[in-house]
Amino acid sequence: MIPETPASDRRAINPTVVPVLGAISVSHLLHDTVQSLLPAIYPILKSSFQLTFAQIGLITFTLQVTASLLQPLVGWFTDRRPMPYLLVVGMSCSLAGLLVLAGASNLTMLIVSAGFIGFGSSIFHPESSRIARMASGGRHGLAQSLFQSGGNIGSACGPLLAAFVVAPYGQASIVWCAGVALAAIVVLWRIGQ
Repeated sequence: MIPETPASDRRAINPTVVPVLGAISVSHLLHDTVQSLLPAIYPILKSSFQLTFAQIGLITFTLQVTASLLQPLVGWFTDRRPMPYLLVVGMSCSLAGLLVLAGASNLTMLIVSAGFIGFGSSIFHPESSRIARMASGGRHGLAQSLFQSGGNIGSACGPLLAAFVVAPYGQASIVWCAGVALAAIVVLWRIGQ
C-alpha cells in the first residue's frame, strides 16, 4: 500500500491558485444570476403571455432538463479532454437565451430561451467545477465551498434583478441583464487563458 501524501505537502507542491479560484467563483455567481432570472420572472411572463401553469411547467421542464441531463455528458467529455474555453461557449449560450427571452413574443420563443439558458448551464457547470478543483491546490473543500457560494449568491441575485430591473421596466429590459452575461464571458475568457 502506497502511503498518501499529507495535505500540507500537496499544498506545497501545488499551491492554491486564489485568483483563479476567485474568478471561477465570481463567474459562477454571474452565471447563476442569469439562470435564476427566468424563474424569477414567471409571474410577469404568465401575465404578459396569459400562460397557464402547465405552460409555465413546460418552460421550467425545458430549463431543468437541458441544464441537468446534458451535464453528465459534458462532464464525461471534458474529463477526457479538458476544454476551458467551453466556459465561454456555455455562457454565450446563456447570453443567447437571455436575448431571445428579451424579445420573445410567444410560448415557443420562451421555450427556446429556456433551452439556451439550460444548455449554457450544462456546459458551464462541469468544466467550471473541474477548474475550481484544479485551482484548489489540494484544498478541495475550500475550493468547492467558494465555488458553490458564488452560485448560491448568484441564485439569490437573479430574483433581485427581476424585481429591480425587469418588473419596473418590462420584458425588453432583460437586454440590460445581458451585461451580467458579458461580464462573465470576459472573466471566463481570462480563466480559459
